[in-house]
Amino acid sequence: MADPVLPGDTCTKAAGRHFRPIFYGWTIVGVGTLLMATSRGICLSFGVYFTALQTEFYWNRATTSMAFSLYMMLIGMFAIFGGQASDKYGPKRVVLAMGVITGLSLVLTSRVQTPLQFYFTYSFLLALGTGAMYNIVVSTISRWFEKKRGMAIGIMGSGASLGLMVMAPISAWMIATLGWRGAYLLTGVIAWGLIVPAALLLKKDPEEIGATVDGTASQVGLVVGPAEPSKEFSFRGLLKDRNFWNHSLVWFFYAFCFSMVMSHLVPQAQDAGFAPIKAAILLSLLTGIGIPARILGGMVADKFDRRKITAALALVIAGLMLWLAIAESMRMFYLFAIGFGLVSGILDPPIMALCTDIFDTQDLATLMGILVVSWGLGSACGTYVAGAVFDHLGSYTYAFTGAGGGMILAAACSVMLKKVKKGG
Repeated sequence: MADPVLPGDTCTKAAGRHFRPIFYGWTIVGVGTLLMATSRGICLSFGVYFTALQTEFYWNRATTSMAFSLYMMLIGMFAIFGGQASDKYGPKRVVLAMGVITGLSLVLTSRVQTPLQFYFTYSFLLALGTGAMYNIVVSTISRWFEKKRGMAIGIMGSGASLGLMVMAPISAWMIATLGWRGAYLLTGVIAWGLIVPAALLLKKDPEEIGATVDGTASQVGLVVGPAEPSKEFSFRGLLKDRNFWNHSLVWFFYAFCFSMVMSHLVPQAQDAGFAPIKAAILLSLLTGIGIPARILGGMVADKFDRRKITAALALVIAGLMLWLAIAESMRMFYLFAIGFGLVSGILDPPIMALCTDIFDTQDLATLMGILVVSWGLGSACGTYVAGAVFDHLGSYTYAFTGAGGGMILAAACSVMLKKVKKGG
């Protein structure tokens, strides 16, 4: 008589042979990768729309940058609320609603007639639809994995690179063919078609389907979890935690640098004589390299001290920003895109995985939502500062140099982080 298949089992028997089904955690990783590819590909393609928006509304670069800066500031606020909702109601319901709002935001953006309308439909509604996506996806994956958490996060993070690699040239083509309004309309429909179905596959944790963390074998009916319960989340206690402030600064300075590159690399390349589509290809190259780099970063994050890795890579990025500050030729731009894509790709998984090393709480989506505030502020400042510096000085040199200095500070903050004992 065949043995019954029980909820806690990780393998089944058939015809006298053992078959191990695919761990559903990898389905969660696949869904997270698609969600990140779609949401990040959409929002980080803003630089491709930059010139078209300037022409339409007669904005200078600081004003154009403000639309994206406002978006980045708002995602911090919505990341907290979205994280709390995900911890309470589960990621499926929250991401489903976010997908509907994201598509609506882009469709409405295609119809705006004034800058104020653009700020509402794009900056506000798109932030509402995508702001919490990152912390919800990362926290959900973190609940499914322990031993291979870095690898899982690295694969998911590659989705962000894949999304921008695909969306940047497609957006440039759509703008050239349909105009920026038609491009946003079509992108909104794509968002609905990808995010909404993917959300339906999300599960909060292994316990929801009677599985185990990492898909490891366990006693029948037993769900493997932390040896001791994590501490109850306390916002007041978090504000007294040095790890929180140091990690927040790492996120801030990295976001400051990253968003500056994402928003102003294409305009700078066009100033240097690149055609719009060729300039957009720089973003595709940068993010395309980030796909294998993030997977590599996940492997590295699982084997070495994540604090030291973060510090070392932050210093390399500081050097790359100095290189960008003096870039003039096509070769220099391409070398920067390759280097920045590789190093930033490797850096992402250790920074994300550090959250589970230095904080002791099960409310990961809420915690990461709070950290996204730092990311949002850094992104907003980086995007706007670069535009303002260019408008006043006619060059990005001081902006890129300042971003490099910020990465040196990020490295210093990283080495000051301390691991905590879980359940202590």
